[in-house]
Amino acid sequence: MNTKTRQEVATLPLNKILSGDCIEVMNSLPEGSVDLIFADPPYNLQLRGDLHRPDNSKVDAVDDHWDQFSSFKVYDDFTHEWLKAARRLLKPNGAIWVIGSYHNVFRLGAELQNQGYWILNDVVWRKSNPMPNFRGKRFTNAHETLIWASKNEAAKYTFNYEALKALNEGIQMRSDWVLPICNGGERIKDDAGDKAHPTQKPESLLHRVLIGTTNAGDVVLDPFFGTGTTGAVAKMLGREFIGIEREAKYREVAEKRIANVRKFDKEALTVSTSKRAEPRVPFGQLVERGMLRPGETLTSPKGHAARVRADGTLVSNDVKGSIHQVGAHLEGAPSCNGWTYWTFKRDGKSVPIDVLRQQIRAEMQ
Repeated sequence: MNTKTRQEVATLPLNKILSGDCIEVMNSLPEGSVDLIFADPPYNLQLRGDLHRPDNSKVDAVDDHWDQFSSFKVYDDFTHEWLKAARRLLKPNGAIWVIGSYHNVFRLGAELQNQGYWILNDVVWRKSNPMPNFRGKRFTNAHETLIWASKNEAAKYTFNYEALKALNEGIQMRSDWVLPICNGGERIKDDAGDKAHPTQKPESLLHRVLIGTTNAGDVVLDPFFGTGTTGAVAKMLGREFIGIEREAKYREVAEKRIANVRKFDKEALTVSTSKRAEPRVPFGQLVERGMLRPGETLTSPKGHAARVRADGTLVSNDVKGSIHQVGAHLEGAPSCNGWTYWTFKRDGKSVPIDVLRQQIRAEMQ
């Protein structure tokens, strides 16, 4: 970490909930200082009158002042400004998640592309227990859409593929997520017993987002913090968070909630990683350290033999090159993973050379 990065991290209000307008607050924070942004902006629902159930009881819909905009242009101008401020905050390899309903998600997606973000996926959160459509004039609104985008096309964003696969019982994670809405004991209530926030997101949703697209220690910012789901899950998972929330009543709820959250221990925070993410070990390092000796013979599953040379290359008859190049030539194949192809003899037994690589990796970690 260079001196500039250390200074920026030191001035960031980590694990704090900041009061004020999200655009103004984001513009006051250091540029290029955040790894991930999770944003749940106002939906701009355009409600027309109260909504009632068949028994004539009123539905607790989103009718708060913060979700009301006088026109689509006003909403689009707001979206432009906060996404601009958010992009300034992201590190070069940072990414953003935005979530919305059919009322606003298409406008969000267009503005993301207009500003140079690079859309990676749209994820459909299919609610396993959605609210029914009481008027019976439309389909039951059973999903919301999340857009995952990197800061730009060249960004080397975080994607913990193996961890998400493990979370999904060994099956590649798809872009349609079936998760329940926030209810029961997870739903935070105010002193009157009503919902503390009308659009509180379930922790399961944020858990999947943060496990999949951040690493322990990363800084996650939520500019529409609400009751603090992003902060609570970030704290549990060993991530740093910054919350921005204009409404005092939501800040108070979020602060109490997060204060009662316990961070998981270090061992529990370790997630599955791909082999590509493991430290690179050159074959020559095995020779340098005496784990294999120049002149020692390696063999293949089909009985091909090659001798180790002092510079970490192999020679087999008239073929010379890396463990991968020689293996590919002997097999007549376009490529070969030499680490799993070659074995050496120890105590009369054939041992894959990859065993030696793993020993070095264990020391490095």
